[in-house]
Amino acid sequence: MNRRITFIQAVREAFQEEMRRDERVFVMGQDVQAGIFATTSKLVDEFGPARVINTPICESASVGAAVGAAMTGLRPVVQIMFGDFNYLAMEMTANQAGQWHYISDGALKVPMVIETPSGARGGAGYGHSQSLEAAFILPPGLKVAVPATPYDAKGLLKSAIRDDNPVLFFEHRRLLPQRGEVPEEEYLIPLGQADIKRVGSDVTLVAVSVTVHKALAAAEKLSQRGIEVEVIDPRTLVPLDKDTIFQSLQKTYHLVVVEEGRKRGGFGAELAAIAVEEWFDYLDAPVQRLGTISAALPYSPVLEAACIPSEEDIVQAVLRSLGQEE
Repeated sequence: MNRRITFIQAVREAFQEEMRRDERVFVMGQDVQAGIFATTSKLVDEFGPARVINTPICESASVGAAVGAAMTGLRPVVQIMFGDFNYLAMEMTANQAGQWHYISDGALKVPMVIETPSGARGGAGYGHSQSLEAAFILPPGLKVAVPATPYDAKGLLKSAIRDDNPVLFFEHRRLLPQRGEVPEEEYLIPLGQADIKRVGSDVTLVAVSVTVHKALAAAEKLSQRGIEVEVIDPRTLVPLDKDTIFQSLQKTYHLVVVEEGRKRGGFGAELAAIAVEEWFDYLDAPVQRLGTISAALPYSPVLEAACIPSEEDIVQAVLRSLGQEE
């Protein structure tokens, strides 16, 4: 496997392959025919405007239409241009898409994907910079994918499109131009299967989305000091692969969680609670959590960077876990 393509190309290939495989799959969203972030660019040339549909500027209407389409046998993918705008469609996402399978006693499935760029990208301000993945682990019935590499993005999106449940697929904007190895042959990555990005024996470091790369860089620095960190990418927050994390913790006895989502009420809070409730005997130190501060992200790139976890913050969290904080 030596073909290297961008995250954008990997996502677009997933769309192309699934739309060719299954005529029920279609894409809708604001300017998807043009492809604002290029993940849907040129799809309309192959599949036409009936399957690549530009929608009005109304996220709740787009997601609501997708819910109805999914319940009647289609497989829509809705692109929300900025992750922040998912709040505008929260009613349709959380109360409709996520629960119709349950309230219909299994008579209705809701096979749909909400694909959405998210995250701080340097000076975009409070309304276009948030990482809101954790907001969607609360409502029942939803699945949440957070790929960190082009390989994972393609495999997870293909699985999400084939899933009979609604899936939120978050793409961090800083990752979109990143290149990585992606095979030409078809493959799938099951939802709920974590990946160990780096093997280590001293600390288990669970990192989400773009912070996976910061965690790997921090782990390399710590290795020079004789500290070997195991970096785990959950790849999906729901379903969560607890087994892989627990197996690592049985080896390291130290747990650090990092995300770009807000620390208060975030994924790290949930994982820390799981660790205390289920794995307490395997913790030699308190769980360390890193996340964005609970404030509106500023427009200033310098101030923005001060609000989100950095590589050095991760290094210090690992040292703090080991009682070696500087």
